Amino acid sequence: MNQFDLAEEIRKNACLRLQEDLDKIIKCLIHFDDRSIWDRSNENSLSIANQLLHLSGNITQYIIAGLGKLPDNRNRDAEFAARSGYDKSILVNNFKRVVEDALRIIQNSSVDDLLNMKSVQGFNLSGTGIIIHVVEHLSYHTGQIVAYTKEKINQPMGFYDSVNLNIKND
Repeated sequence: MNQFDLAEEIRKNACLRLQEDLDKIIKCLIHFDDRSIWDRSNENSLSIANQLLHLSGNITQYIIAGLGKLPDNRNRDAEFAARSGYDKSILVNNFKRVVEDALRIIQNSSVDDLLNMKSVQGFNLSGTGIIIHVVEHLSYHTGQIVAYTKEKINQPMGFYDSVNLNIKND
């Protein structure tokens, strides 16, 4: 496998995981209204709305500003401090747009973009490191949103109902 094939494999799998997590979050959000999206389990927990603000900020800072070379205008503290101010449709549409922009930037990244070092949020990362961070960070918060949703609705989410997850590896 040459560097161009490897770069394509990284881009393809990162985009697959980002899209998969976006789909899971959207499926969870069906169960919440404009008010309940702001509910917190306790003062040390984030609401789903705060997590969407935080994920949008993180993906924008790392992928759109970092890898995409656009200005970094993130206000991270505001993502956690908000207690209201956006209805569910605004949060969802903004989050979808951020993920779609990130997918486009990842898909259009060159081998040099994936290898070159950048300073993002005080960390020196390659473009590949930036992508891995965002995939991992989105996955982490997706798990939190899914767990919170399952706790509230007390039913399985059915993400993989169409897949036999008991198949053994070759």
